[in-house]
Amino acid sequence: MGPTDIGLLILRVVAGAVMVAHGVNHGRNLDGTASWFASIGFRRERLQAVLSSMGEVSIGVGLVFGFLTSFAGAALIATMLVAFVSNHRSAGFFVFNRPVEGWEYLMILATIGAVVAVAGPGAFSVDAAIGLDLTGSTGGVVALAGVLVGALQLAAFWRRPSLSDR
Repeated sequence: MGPTDIGLLILRVVAGAVMVAHGVNHGRNLDGTASWFASIGFRRERLQAVLSSMGEVSIGVGLVFGFLTSFAGAALIATMLVAFVSNHRSAGFFVFNRPVEGWEYLMILATIGAVVAVAGPGAFSVDAAIGLDLTGSTGGVVALAGVLVGALQLAAFWRRPSLSDR
């Protein structure tokens, strides 16, 4: 157990806490979240709101505890890809670009997802305690699967809204 393990722990806990908070925020007002999802082009918006909230909380818990960490990282990548394509890409890079907000924040979280998927959770994790090692190329494949899952969600449930729908 060295400095890299401590660094990975800090990275996981901070990113995990952000995702738990984000998921809880979505879940507090599922009707509002569903309405917003519909406004940006999602079909089955109530289902998307529930899955978004549960998914973000699950990602966060997985990261905080370092449990199935490569899968949590892949799910984080998938979530950020969906957010980028469906809402943030047209706003440019900077998060302060209003009203939509840019994609710099999404890029940071997706990068964290890729890092933990490939590097693993470090020694201070459930994965390490149970001997689950998906680091390296295995974690890279899992991370790429996150990109595929995000793309599939977009293909199945999202269409760019027309200007008259906005």
